[in-house]
Amino acid sequence: MKKYDVAVLGGGFAGVAAALAAAREGVSVLIVDKSNSLGGSAANCLVNPFMPFSTRINGVLTDLSAGIFTKISDRLAEREALSKDRLHFLEEDLKYVMNEMVCEAGVDLLFHAYLSGVNKNGNKIESVSVSTKSGIMNIEADYFIDATGDAQLCFLAGCPTVLGRESDNLCQPMTLCFRVGNADVERFFASGPKFQAAYKEAFENGELINQRENVLVFRNVIPSVLHFNTTRVVKLDPTSPEDVTKAEIMARKQVYEIYDLLKKHADGLENSYLMMTAAEIGVRESRMIVGEYVLTEADCRAFTIFDDAISACNYDIDIHNPEGSGTSHYYFPEGKYYTVPYRSLIPKNVTNMLVAGRCISSDHGAQASYRIMPSVCSIGEAAGVAIGLASKNACDVRNINVSELQKILKDNNAFIGI
Repeated sequence: MKKYDVAVLGGGFAGVAAALAAAREGVSVLIVDKSNSLGGSAANCLVNPFMPFSTRINGVLTDLSAGIFTKISDRLAEREALSKDRLHFLEEDLKYVMNEMVCEAGVDLLFHAYLSGVNKNGNKIESVSVSTKSGIMNIEADYFIDATGDAQLCFLAGCPTVLGRESDNLCQPMTLCFRVGNADVERFFASGPKFQAAYKEAFENGELINQRENVLVFRNVIPSVLHFNTTRVVKLDPTSPEDVTKAEIMARKQVYEIYDLLKKHADGLENSYLMMTAAEIGVRESRMIVGEYVLTEADCRAFTIFDDAISACNYDIDIHNPEGSGTSHYYFPEGKYYTVPYRSLIPKNVTNMLVAGRCISSDHGAQASYRIMPSVCSIGEAAGVAIGLASKNACDVRNINVSELQKILKDNNAFIGI
């Protein structure tokens, strides 16, 4: 395999945006992903819909996640694969749109390749190894972007990371999303008080293994389909293969207990069927790097505008209890937001790597807000521009011109809060 200017590990929203932005800067880019498509958690874990990413600033509704995220959304809308509120989307179209966009940009792809090792020379990564059907492959690049979600590249490269919340290292629950087809959706939602009461009674009586306190369900672009984001597996480590296996088994049992209960107590499911579960369990939180700056919940609540801001967010601090039932929220006031500093994308102990996605340098509370797909897409776009600048100037990622990075982002319609 040829050597690239930039290798992006992970093909979710963060990785795709990073690759597109880097290619826009004129460097050669490869995306490596463990699955068979781009889309990350949206494609593999059925994470849907997009959580809200807009607010009114001086009376004008403003998207805080714009730039490349808007381009992806526009292409979905053109294919009638995005709801009118621009939140619900069709995953198959997302896979196609992302594939189309990276190929148009000249980005190369390598699917079915699982990151397994790192070769460093001092503080520089020279190559990474991936496991494939034909054995171990080595991928050489001048610069790397960790968009794995689990900070897997950073972890293997010996960069400091933390796991979950600070007090006990527990992570937000893992969730296996599932779909129910051929439902009378309007009748189903109209019966919400009835089925929520039945669920609550079963939950309080200890009849359910699911630890979630209520049923979380969404509409879908397809009118007869219901999307459930309501299973909950707690106190297991998303970075442990043994624990993730346990979580998949446990969550699948939860899917059937929830569906069976709803068939008895909800209207509109008489002719329904369990359509699908996600290909893999969804992970809200796992490792985060300890970077040049640790973004904190206090920063978010203070609506902090950093001098090196590269993106903005105001999604609520949405914490699903890592120990059991309950979900806490802190909602940002209308018109308020915080920014993500470039320094939070820079891992320690490496000179030629940036991080994009839910595993940037932050604490548990901050991560609970910026972890959503629109926000990580914007973070990915910034990482891609920055790594492109570093590549063109053959410099440490710490030494790029941040003002130039910010100007390029704004020139490409990204919202960075300054």
